[in-house]
Amino acid sequence: MYRRRNGVLEFFIAHPGGPYSRKKDDGFWTIPKGEEDAGESLLEVAMREFEEETGIKPKPPYIELGSIQQKGGKIVHAWAFEGDHEGPIRSNNFSMEWPPRSGNFQEYPEVDRAQFFTLEAARVKIKETQFPLLERLVAALG
Repeated sequence: MYRRRNGVLEFFIAHPGGPYSRKKDDGFWTIPKGEEDAGESLLEVAMREFEEETGIKPKPPYIELGSIQQKGGKIVHAWAFEGDHEGPIRSNNFSMEWPPRSGNFQEYPEVDRAQFFTLEAARVKIKETQFPLLERLVAALG
């Protein structure tokens, strides 16, 4: 999601939830994303995952941004849409054993926070391999 505020383009990116992510910040934020379910188009996956991870329903028109490959090999396909949001997000949860090998399972939000950043600030926050997606959006918007 992107917006224009006082003539400045801003990008909505998310911080992963869970105990491993708690103290990580710069270079760790991400676009909301996830795995496809059988029969879904890649755009449908992107729309569903964005809403599940933020509680915000994406609205067309969508701008296709292509794909990138993350350092771990995962291919990420992305679309952008214009929107705005203030305040907390509402993310779905995942369960994991914590502390490791303790036998105790706890629930954590997939995304613990999300916010808008300028391009310069997003360059510092977002995963390095995802930054080209933001640059593609800038180019698409002219």
